[in-house]
Amino acid sequence: MGPAGAWEELLDEADRETLARGRFGRRIGMGQRTAVLVIDVQNYMIGPPSGSHHEYPSACGEAGHSALKHLPTLLHAAREFGAPVVYTRFELRRDGSDIGVYGRKRDFLDTEGWCLEGSEGAQIPDSVAPEPGDFVLVKKKPSAFHGTPLLGTLIDRSIDTVVVTGGSTSNCVRATAVDSASYNFRTVVVEDCVFDRIQISHRVALFDLDRQYADVMGSTEVIAHLRSSSPQGR
Repeated sequence: MGPAGAWEELLDEADRETLARGRFGRRIGMGQRTAVLVIDVQNYMIGPPSGSHHEYPSACGEAGHSALKHLPTLLHAAREFGAPVVYTRFELRRDGSDIGVYGRKRDFLDTEGWCLEGSEGAQIPDSVAPEPGDFVLVKKKPSAFHGTPLLGTLIDRSIDTVVVTGGSTSNCVRATAVDSASYNFRTVVVEDCVFDRIQISHRVALFDLDRQYADVMGSTEVIAHLRSSSPQGR
């Protein structure tokens, strides 16, 4: 399996025997044509920008800021390689009319520091802002594939490998990675470029994804693969 330090102490001997017996966690490997997904890297997920006076009840705080230190380097390498970079933004109408069943699971948060349309919270931080040629998709559900043109965009560019970054690990990253694997894309979750509000959720999600759906890799390893491959054209 992948970088087991993230979850090793959560497993007991019976768990390890189950993994070995079932032969879980083999390496999928990266293919020839890669796309990088940046899932919901928005202010409401990270925390307030400098000078903000709004509440940020869903922020991941230091975990999000830590991921932002690594993500720009990965995105730069992806663009140099010619890999499509696809951003998602989770946004809800200010009247809550498009929240769906999610609104039965948690309260609607009426604050500029949440993911409301046009709010400060819904914006992508400047340090990882989309560049010309990148794609930006608005989604309403956890998976980046649900109700968006993502699948068609990947097929049109003959993508075989989907690299997932962003947040949160146990929610939208996980849902996106599972759907990616379900569509038979080789799927990578970048450990130092994903983050969560709750660390045990982060670690268990990484373990589950690495066991069953994706390769959990560090950004350095992903960048090395991109730079060792032939440049990717349209």
